[in-house]
Amino acid sequence: MDKLILFAATGFGSGYLPVAPGTWGALVALPIQFMLLMLPVNYYWPALSIIFIIAVATAGSAEKIFDKKDPGAVVIDEIFGMLIALIGAPATPLAWGSAFLLFRLFDIWKPFPASWVDDHLNGGLGIVLDDVIAGGYALLCMQILSYYW
Repeated sequence: MDKLILFAATGFGSGYLPVAPGTWGALVALPIQFMLLMLPVNYYWPALSIIFIIAVATAGSAEKIFDKKDPGAVVIDEIFGMLIALIGAPATPLAWGSAFLLFRLFDIWKPFPASWVDDHLNGGLGIVLDDVIAGGYALLCMQILSYYW
């Protein structure tokens, strides 16, 4: 069971890549988003909710397996945060590239309240929630950009 948890938590192994595992994790979200967009519209939100639950559960379990707080190899949080950033974005390279850059910017910068969550919440929820906030900031910027584009 530990291998399955780590496989999911590390973004199918992308978290083990030697340089910038969070960036690789965010890129793993792109084919997942493509698959989500193939679902009927009324299944998109339930699927996203299920991914959130899986992300929190596997991130928390992986933290215990690694015996380290928010281990770098755990990138399912970046995957989910990137999926948040992509909500409503057209499936074009420009839109997805913009969402990716914005998400990584906010994920690394961690503006409040993401920094507070990162410092004060533990376990799977703490690991995932700061990336949800970063994804929310990126989503907000994407919506503003799409309004003026």
